[in-house]
Amino acid sequence: MEDTDVVPGDLGVRSFGDGPVCVITNRKSGRNSRDRDAVEAAAKALQGEIVSFSGGKGLMEAIEKVKARKPSLVVAAGGDGTAMAVAGAFVGTDVAFGVLPLGTFNYFARGLGLSTDPAEAGRQLAGGEVVERHIGTVNGQVFLNNASVGIYPSILKVRESVYRRWGRRRIMAHWSVVKTFARFRKPMRVKLEVDGDGGRYRTALVFVARSSFQLERFGLEGTDIIREGGFAVLLVNARTRLELFRRITRLALGTVEEGVDYDLFPGERIKLEVEGKRRVLLAYDGEKKRMSAPLEFGMSERPLRLLIPGKAE
Repeated sequence: MEDTDVVPGDLGVRSFGDGPVCVITNRKSGRNSRDRDAVEAAAKALQGEIVSFSGGKGLMEAIEKVKARKPSLVVAAGGDGTAMAVAGAFVGTDVAFGVLPLGTFNYFARGLGLSTDPAEAGRQLAGGEVVERHIGTVNGQVFLNNASVGIYPSILKVRESVYRRWGRRRIMAHWSVVKTFARFRKPMRVKLEVDGDGGRYRTALVFVARSSFQLERFGLEGTDIIREGGFAVLLVNARTRLELFRRITRLALGTVEEGVDYDLFPGERIKLEVEGKRRVLLAYDGEKKRMSAPLEFGMSERPLRLLIPGKAE
């Protein structure tokens, strides 16, 4: 079977533009294999067609195939990682972008007010409206929810091996956190510059947030910063394994406090360096890769044309 295939649907298009509506979905990742019927129902509600893929390279091939069709609307049916990749391909263009939640956490879709049921989310999008929003970038890589350095990228490395053995389940994601924290030895030394003001810190995690929904869910400060168009930069205060477990316990209980468990820095331009590291392992929207230091965060030069539920929703 080829990496990508197109399943024709009703190609009638509403007011997104003259081109077709395309729904990009991973046929094997996460719950997509079980949610095929729901994806088809969502595509029908959007009067669109499904473009499916398998594997990381398959996603990029699917994106290129969709670009060639000159769509008016592209919908990423998957988790935050899939949404990020598709959004990155169409930011700054005239193509509208939407997302159907099919991943583990779906912070981006939920933050837009979309239902976690993909068929219902499809109906919401069909009656939605397009707004323009600038999204986060780090060294040219776009992200929708967050980007981080430290303990969380390590969690993702452990999570990959756990998923391969036990499958992609929420409980396995939590188990990955416990395993990684058990291996924690000492915090990083970082140099952080926010809107021109810099300092040196010791921390287990630097977390650069662009999702107010995610912060609200965990009882963290910074939502107003994000809503005003900036980044909320959180530095976790943990120098030992015991302190790290205390922080995650308080996070789970919703009792974390700014200035005690973490420090918060608001800003629009961020520059980050890790002492002794020329290349840094970065996590962004559930994905990870190594980047050359320093890491420089900012907003996309041109906006993403984002499809959100209408005011009635």
